[in-house]
Amino acid sequence: MIVYVDLIFLMNLVIDGLLLYTTARMRKIPIVWWRLVIGAGIGAMYVVFMFVPALSFMFTFVVKLCFALIMIVISFGFASLQHYLRNLGAFYLINFVAAGGILGIHYLWANSNEVLNGMVISQSGGLTHELQFGVTFIAIALIAVIGFYKKVFQSARQREELTSFFAQVHIEIGAVQLHCTGLIDTGNQLYDPLTRTPVMVLEVSQCQDYISESWMRKIRDAEVDQMIAAIGTDDETDPFIWQDRLRLVPYRGINKSTQFMLAIKPDRVIISYQDKQNESHKVLIGLDGGKLSSDNSYQAIIHPMLMQR
Repeated sequence: MIVYVDLIFLMNLVIDGLLLYTTARMRKIPIVWWRLVIGAGIGAMYVVFMFVPALSFMFTFVVKLCFALIMIVISFGFASLQHYLRNLGAFYLINFVAAGGILGIHYLWANSNEVLNGMVISQSGGLTHELQFGVTFIAIALIAVIGFYKKVFQSARQREELTSFFAQVHIEIGAVQLHCTGLIDTGNQLYDPLTRTPVMVLEVSQCQDYISESWMRKIRDAEVDQMIAAIGTDDETDPFIWQDRLRLVPYRGINKSTQFMLAIKPDRVIISYQDKQNESHKVLIGLDGGKLSSDNSYQAIIHPMLMQR
C-alpha cells in the first residue's frame, strides 16, 4: 500500500482550517489568517504522526486534547479562561456536527450490502447489546450536545447584542493619536465635579508607549493621588508626559469609598458609530489600570453625553 503523506497533510490542513474558520465565525472572533494557518498546521501534523511507528504512544485522549488546546490558543489567543473554554467548546461542537454529518451522508448513500459488510456479529449476541448501548449513548450525548450548543450560541447572541453598542474611538493628545474600540455605557455618569466635564474611561495599557513604568504602576495600584501631590516638589522622581493636562477625578468604588482616577484633558475625541461621527472637545480621559473587558473586545467606556454632540 502506498501512502502519500503530503496529500494527507494538505487534506487535513484544509479540513482543520475550515473547522477553525467556522469556529471563528460562530464566536464572532476577528480572523487572523496566519494564526489560523499555523493552528491548522499543528492539527494536520498530528495525523501525519500516525504513520510514524515510534510515535504510537501519542495516540491517547490526553495527547489529542493537548493538540486541540494548542490549536485554539494559537488560532484565537488567550484573552481569559472563560473566553478560551468557550472557543474550545465551540471548536469541538463543530467537529462533532461535521463528523456526524459526514457519517449520516455516508449511510444515506450506502446500500444494504455495504452496511452489512461493515457489521461484526458475535455468537453471544453482541450485536444486539452493542446496538442498545449505542442508542443509549447517542441519546445521552445528543441531549448534552444540544444543551451545550444552546449555551454557546446564547453566549454568541449576547456578544452580538453587546457589539451593537461598540464604537470606534479616536483620541488626540497633542501629537499623540490613540485608536481603540469603546463600549457606549448609558449608565456611565462620571463627571468632573468642578467643571461638569464628562469622563470617558480608557485602559491605561492603550497609552503604555507614552507613560513611564513608574506611573503605570501607580495607576494600576490606584496611588495616583500620591503622584499628583508630589508634582512640583522635591519628591517628584519621574515627570509625567502630559503633566499640564492632568486632572484628578473622584469617584465611588464598589465598596462605596471615595477613590481618585487620573484623567487627561485631550485636544479632541472623535467617536464613530453607525456611519456617524461625534466630535467632542469638552471631555476627560480617565485612565483605568485594569482590563475593562475580559475578552478584550473593547478598551474604553464611552460616556453617553459624548454621543449627543
